[in-house]
Order: sequence, then C-alpha cells, then structure tokens
Amino acid sequence: MASVSFFSTPPSCICFFRKRCLSMTSGPCRGLGLSTKAMATDTSNLTVLVTGAGGRTGQLAYKKIKGRPEYTARGLVRTEESKSKIGGADDVFVGDIRNIDSISQAFQGIDALIILTSAVPKMKPGFDPSKGGRPEFYFEDGSYPEQVDWIGQKNQIDTAKEVGVKQIVLVGSMGGTDVNHPLNSIGNGSILVWKRKAEQYLADSGLPYTIIRAGGLQDKDGGIRELLVGRDDELLKTDTRTIARADVAEVCIQALQHEEAKNKAFDLASKPEGEGTPTTDFRSLFSQINTRF
Repeated sequence: MASVSFFSTPPSCICFFRKRCLSMTSGPCRGLGLSTKAMATDTSNLTVLVTGAGGRTGQLAYKKIKGRPEYTARGLVRTEESKSKIGGADDVFVGDIRNIDSISQAFQGIDALIILTSAVPKMKPGFDPSKGGRPEFYFEDGSYPEQVDWIGQKNQIDTAKEVGVKQIVLVGSMGGTDVNHPLNSIGNGSILVWKRKAEQYLADSGLPYTIIRAGGLQDKDGGIRELLVGRDDELLKTDTRTIARADVAEVCIQALQHEEAKNKAFDLASKPEGEGTPTTDFRSLFSQINTRF
C-alpha cells in the first residue's frame, strides 16, 4: 500500500485503508431535504484557509472554495509534492502543523479556517489478503494521533486565534463517545481520544466554531443525498452512518454561511442515494442542531 501523508481526511470508518468503509456501531436520526432557499450570512470577500488540502476531502473543500467568487481560497499542505498535486498555486502553503512556526504565514490575513488534517496509519508489510485475517497498522514516529490530531490541531486553533479568525470549522469523526471504539486500537494510537480532546479545546477557545463529526467517508459524488445530523454517536446505531466526502466538504463551506451552524457540534451522515430528498436547505439542517459539544 502506498504511504499516505497525515495531512489527510479524518478516518471515521477506517476508510483510510479500504475503499469500502468498515461498519461502525453506536437514537433516532434526523434528515432534511427541503428546496427552500437558505438565508445566508454575508460571506463576501472572506479568505478561507483549508488545512489538510492535500487529502481527499481537503482537496474537495479547497477546490470548491476556489471556485466560488465570494471567497478567497488558501490551502495548507505538508509537502511540495502535495502542493503540486492540487495545482501548485501561490495560494497553497507548505507547512507542518506540528510546528507552529511553520504554519504562521498561511494564517496571516485569513477570516475563516477549515481543519481537515488527521493522522493516518500505514499498513505493516507482509499482509496477504488471500490468507485471510486482517491487516495490521502502525503510525510513523512523530505522526501519532497525539502529535497530529491533538498538538497539530491545537497549534492551528491557537494560530487562528492570534490572527483573529471569525470562525473555525473542524472535521472530526463519529465514534468518539466510546473509548473502546475499534479505531482507537489501530496502531495503539487512540485516535478518537485525541480528536475529541482537540474538539473540546476548540469549543473552549472562545472562537466561533462548528465541529462536524463525519461518518464513514466515501469517494462518491455529493449533492444527491439527504443529509442526516445527530449527536453523541446516535447515528452509529442506524444503517445510515456513511457520508460522501464531497458532502462533507460542502457542509464545511455552508457552515461558514449560516449563523445557525455557529458554536455547534454534530454528527453527519446521509441516506443512501435514491432514498429521501437531496438536502439543499442547509439553514434548516443546521437549525436542527442544539448541541454545543
């Protein structure tokens, strides 16, 4: 398996090593599919930085923002290779979120921050799927969830606070209410524990925020499903616990446009394609949420 940068998308469902997400278990869910035009807040001329812009969801968010004239897009990636992969434009900065000094330039003058960084494990060599069993994974030294999902995200939040951002959107993963969740055992990384710690730090920061805990991430087209929001991993008890990366990217951007999304945390999934009505009224979607953490 090719190595993957830790500047990648949060692994809600171990989907960082399999195209098909493994099921997670953990309430009713609430969906929305209204066609009423949402009442948006003024987002004209906002400069938005997407960190983890080299990851699969990060690329989608960066490119969506770049294609909308009301925004000025910026991206932050870890390597020059990742920068080239997403076009190599001058608005893409290279930095290491574990080193606060290396990311400060990317944050200067921004109005909003979308955090899409995550530690990503690598598969141990020698796994033969024909022999059955499950692959084993590990985190490289210095790239454990504690360094990336806690220290790296804390560095981003602190830097954003210093430059006076108006809002931070942080994408995490469902499953964080269960310390015994299987994701925590991968590479002995306790990834959901460290993600949750960063989420709490953001909620306590005094900055306007939106915390999106995504379900199992899928590489599918967005905008064609009814989205579901929940709390405290209630969606994990249902059959609707996955979400297209493109829909996660869109919800990140929509969260910047609606006051109803501010200072809230929620789980996000979707109904299967063809069931329900594709969500277009994001104001009403965010209005369903009343949880601050």
